[in-house]
Amino acid sequence: MKPVGDGGDPVGATTSPAGARPSLRRRRPSPWRRRLSRWDTRLSPYLYISPFFVLFLLVGMFPLGYTAWVSVHEWGLLSGQGDFIGLDNYARVIEDRYFWNALRNTVSIFVLSSVPQVVIALVLAALLDTQLRGRTLWRMSVLIPFVVAPAAVALIFGNVFGDRYGLVNEGLQAIGLDPIRWHVDTLASHVAIASMVNWRWTGYNALIFLAAMQAVPRELYESACLDGAGRVRQFLSITLPMIRPTLLFVIITSTIGGLQIFAEPRLFDTQGLGGSDRQYQTLTMYLWELGWRVRDLGMASAVAWLLFLIIIVFALVNLVVSRRVGALGGRR
Repeated sequence: MKPVGDGGDPVGATTSPAGARPSLRRRRPSPWRRRLSRWDTRLSPYLYISPFFVLFLLVGMFPLGYTAWVSVHEWGLLSGQGDFIGLDNYARVIEDRYFWNALRNTVSIFVLSSVPQVVIALVLAALLDTQLRGRTLWRMSVLIPFVVAPAAVALIFGNVFGDRYGLVNEGLQAIGLDPIRWHVDTLASHVAIASMVNWRWTGYNALIFLAAMQAVPRELYESACLDGAGRVRQFLSITLPMIRPTLLFVIITSTIGGLQIFAEPRLFDTQGLGGSDRQYQTLTMYLWELGWRVRDLGMASAVAWLLFLIIIVFALVNLVVSRRVGALGGRR
């Protein structure tokens, strides 16, 4: 028998109002559970994103490091690894006149492609951001060149810029002008290759700019319109400053892609050397020639690392210049 009090309740039981459950004391977690919870909070985000970094180390950093290892050795495509020679491969590449020719061609094609590409993409995105009829159709149509295979693009533009029966030369002869030797003249070949690049990538960059422009608050344009600002003034004073991070992203990615150009000049030439006098041979084509024709993987790896450093320099210069231009525009 349990002892009962005067009211008939067991001794030691807590009384509670009618209809309420008796309060239960909450158990505190043990120290190791609290420590495990802290570890979970700190380490879980890194665990979730670790697959990307593991994959990046395997397919990105390891080939980069292995290429650096190959570049300081005598390494033939058939003979394999040879003696350690330090920076001799880099010295041989820098002393090679074909390297400097390829560097000039790469920079020329990069300037002729990346600069007009970004400017045209900005204008095209601004037009697509207006109240057009069939906006979805126009936005989808600008992406069509991007999905076309590079081989098909080279086939199309090879006929457009043909030396004898090309569409452009036929049009020039129809108005009494002399035909242009697109595959012979250096500047003409660079313009033709840059046109291929611009046709393929301008719409893609325009959609990136369009996504950034649609995130700009519309109240800013309404206020500017009430103040009497025109479309051009709104674009320069509102749109460009608001999409500056996206603009920097597109400039850097176009810089990387422009300096690594390979498919367009390679398919523009039937011999694969960048013209009869290498007048449009790029650095990547020069690298390919060293690795698969000369079969000197040591020099090819040295060219790859020099190209990597050149891309970093160009990207940093573009970043600094773009930020200074943006800062000057913001002060205005």
